[in-house]
Amino acid sequence: MAEIKPFKAIRPKSGLEEHIAALPYDVYNREEAKREVEREPLSFLRVDRAETQFGSEVDTYADCVYEKAHDLLWKMVEDGELVEEEKDCYYVYELVMEGRSQIGIVACASVDDYLSHKIKKHENTREDKEIDRIRHVDTCKAQTGPIFLAYRSHPVIREEIKRARESAPLYSFTAVDGIAHKAWKIEDEEAVGRIRGAFEDVESIYIADGHHRCASAVKVSLKRRAENPDYSGEEEFNYFLSVLFSDDQLMIMDYNRVVMDLNGLSAEEYLEKTGQYFHIEKRGEAPYKPEEKGTFGMYLEDVWYKLKAKEPYSGEDPVAALDVTVIQNSLLCPVLGIGDAKTDKRIDFVGGIRGMEELERRVHTDAKVAFSMCPTSIGELFAVSDAGMLMPPKSTWFEPKLRSGLFIHKI
Repeated sequence: MAEIKPFKAIRPKSGLEEHIAALPYDVYNREEAKREVEREPLSFLRVDRAETQFGSEVDTYADCVYEKAHDLLWKMVEDGELVEEEKDCYYVYELVMEGRSQIGIVACASVDDYLSHKIKKHENTREDKEIDRIRHVDTCKAQTGPIFLAYRSHPVIREEIKRARESAPLYSFTAVDGIAHKAWKIEDEEAVGRIRGAFEDVESIYIADGHHRCASAVKVSLKRRAENPDYSGEEEFNYFLSVLFSDDQLMIMDYNRVVMDLNGLSAEEYLEKTGQYFHIEKRGEAPYKPEEKGTFGMYLEDVWYKLKAKEPYSGEDPVAALDVTVIQNSLLCPVLGIGDAKTDKRIDFVGGIRGMEELERRVHTDAKVAFSMCPTSIGELFAVSDAGMLMPPKSTWFEPKLRSGLFIHKI
């Protein structure tokens, strides 16, 4: 039983949503974030990345940066750019990318469900990245970026989403990157009750994207609990902002690899060693994107190859069965000498949204060889999480990205 509750969102005043909505804070480096805020002065990025309000001499993680984020957020509320809902609501949030629609429920998930593993993760987090968002949430007294959660489709929730979308949208705009966004409010008490009851039937919820934001929200909650030993459990700091998508709504894109050198091997020696583990088929100049598990594209010296594992994994370990594990254990480590893909500076990762052209560009600039991958499936993500296991680094790339600033949760 999962507790997924409605909440009183703080959200953009009607007409300002397309100006305020911003991509997640970690999509940009500091210079890119500053340029984006200069392009769109109302962008919520100025709250999520408040260092944009200072010169480069001010450290990104200085106390004044977090204090500035707090002041900017609540000034937006004071000025009426952001308004607070009067009653607890759910929201339906639709994103459309290249004609494909993805629809979820905006709500608050339970910290206790995370701690008891009803909300399951599939990757570890880094403490340095957690600390930044812990300070941001704690200082702002609000969660500003939603956690991307997934669940197995439920007929009642599906029907309530369908019914909500028959009404006029709360928001409807297309962002500068071409992604269309719509939102609807669900405030009818009976509809709210049906959705809440349906989520109680859902056995497990899965973190799809936003592990660091989730871990940070939980640690802020634990800090608040320690500061308020008489807490009841109903306080808003016991919940975190989420958008929940059913498994049939999600698309995971490929997460490709580029390697900076051939580990001291010539191209011929490298191909010979790779041939010990893979059947190699020369494909020519046209990019090769694999179409089935156990196959990979490889770009080397202006030529694309198809690689097919000679010994496909046939066991029951859901992590060992992942293509990202196969290529790590059968090529990146034994041939290219990359033992730990998380820390080795010789490897980099390229999200599928950048296309095959980006792999070619990298090989023509700073890399020596590139690999195109089949996407990890949502079923594989569920299987790894259900087993209490973790995926290798950079196993999943989700698109489109949820916007920050459309729904804010005050804690």
